[in-house]
Amino acid sequence: MTPFASPRLASYVGLAALGLIAALALRRPELVVVATPFALIVAAGLLFEGPPDLRGWLTIDRDRALEGEEIVAEIELNVRTRIDLLELHLIIPRGLTVVGDGNPVSVTLNAGEERTVSLTLRCVRWGSVEVGEIRVRARSRIGMLIWEGRINRPHRLQIYPRPELLRSLLAPLDTQLATGDRVARVRGDGHEFADTRAFVPGDRLRSVNWRASARRGELIVNERHPDRNADVVLFLDSFAEARGDEENDGTLERAVRAAATLAGRYLERRDRVGLVTFGGVLRWLEPGAGVIQRYRLIDALLETGVEFSYAWKGVNTIPARTLPPKALVIAVTPLLDERSITALLDLRARGYDLVVVEVSPEDIVKPGEGIDALAYRLWLLRRAALRARFERSGVAVAQWRDDMPLDVELAGVRASRRRARLARR
Repeated sequence: MTPFASPRLASYVGLAALGLIAALALRRPELVVVATPFALIVAAGLLFEGPPDLRGWLTIDRDRALEGEEIVAEIELNVRTRIDLLELHLIIPRGLTVVGDGNPVSVTLNAGEERTVSLTLRCVRWGSVEVGEIRVRARSRIGMLIWEGRINRPHRLQIYPRPELLRSLLAPLDTQLATGDRVARVRGDGHEFADTRAFVPGDRLRSVNWRASARRGELIVNERHPDRNADVVLFLDSFAEARGDEENDGTLERAVRAAATLAGRYLERRDRVGLVTFGGVLRWLEPGAGVIQRYRLIDALLETGVEFSYAWKGVNTIPARTLPPKALVIAVTPLLDERSITALLDLRARGYDLVVVEVSPEDIVKPGEGIDALAYRLWLLRRAALRARFERSGVAVAQWRDDMPLDVELAGVRASRRRARLARR
């Protein structure tokens, strides 16, 4: 720990020096007697006050939490010398807040005493944060010196986004060959009834509809839809974001929550889910299923941020190897950067089943007055024209505002895709 002069040391040294100077100037020896106690106190404090022998550890009750949940952090202290006043301050990273007024905290410790200080932390924003830096300040009884230092016991805390309200999902146009919970459009062995037809050699006897066969006088079999799964790729646009004040969420925070919610719900349906983050750096996670894939997706989403890069200044396409064929691509984007818009239109031109979830920045940007109001109206018209451009390309767009649940905005997309599927048939 590093020693620093306390305000008491400066005042006592000043009083002792003032008494000695006054005694010499006025030739009054009694002033020396008045200044001597201050000098003795300073000398005693400098001679007998050594660095405190302090040890500390930090533990947290878990390393994963959801937004809005609370965790408990415990600071364990062990001292060998008495500390009359010990001040502890746990450095709180962005994304956490302290519940109550327990940080910083002041305690008095006797020699050989062990004590535990508990703090309750609330998770206010998703992300991967590191907790563990503790700044300490110790004073003895005389208080001539202040000893300051830090204890570093890092702990990685994963704060997962809170799920959005989502009752039903978007159905892909095509399914894969693996078994899942989705009813395929093709006909084969399955549970969902599709139609009846005449018996042909090779059909199984358990597929015979005996009641229909009795009515028609010939063998009739049931056709069914097989249960398959689907490949879903979440496209997360991190080129740009719109943000108001620090207290409210920007478009990136809302986009990550939407992507995490969609990933969790599709994995519950036994679909294979992948991720592509398209921004200053291109990252992708190949589609997979299961609990391990869910944690991989969430950990990848927590690392998402708006990153500037000159290398990606002209990039507007996504490599073909990052997207499997017949995959449903759900793009979560604020539609603010031309590169992501061009990349999405390129995906549609390559024949991918694409849906755009627009994390609308229109409720963040406030209209001004005069020429600013005119510019705001032109900006809204440009965004409406962009949405119409996607719809003319056959891409359904869900405009998600902060004051509406995600499930409500996706309802219109589900209806439009259902009508498009019926028209295609």
